[in-house]
Amino acid sequence: MLSSVLSKSQCAACKFCCSFRRQSLWETPLFPPEVVEKLSKPNEYGVVGEFRAVDDPQKNCAYRLVLENNYRTDDPEEEVPCSFLDPNRGCILKPEDKPFDCSIWPLRIMDKDGELVIALTPTCPAIGATPRPELIELVKNGLGAKIFEYAKMHPYIIKEYREGFPIIYL
Repeated sequence: MLSSVLSKSQCAACKFCCSFRRQSLWETPLFPPEVVEKLSKPNEYGVVGEFRAVDDPQKNCAYRLVLENNYRTDDPEEEVPCSFLDPNRGCILKPEDKPFDCSIWPLRIMDKDGELVIALTPTCPAIGATPRPELIELVKNGLGAKIFEYAKMHPYIIKEYREGFPIIYL
């Protein structure tokens, strides 16, 4: 979805968004039930994921990939990659199995004081902390509407707003 502002080769070389420190587990993408059913048993990818239902009653149709058991130390800076990240090829999931969060990263749909906004995750090494004009244009010229529409159908992707995330679109 973001190929006009972020190339697949940039993402494949970086993989920043696919690794999580303990304090960033809130960013772990959420999967819908039908994909969890497929990925939590032997599948075409050769990786069986462990998932946990999200506790929020308004997000009861979503599952988070369990990564907590993969940390090897108590170091809060240790990062654990997504189970579906191949270190050489990047994400192994086909588009239909990839979480929507991953498809739009480093964008996030967030709830800021009861209003839905599209914000930029300021830690993306390729995009940076400041939204570039071409990213803003992409969001305003159709991608934003797609994100809002998906969020209406799948409210579990909406995250609480956090300070420091530049708002691109209201």
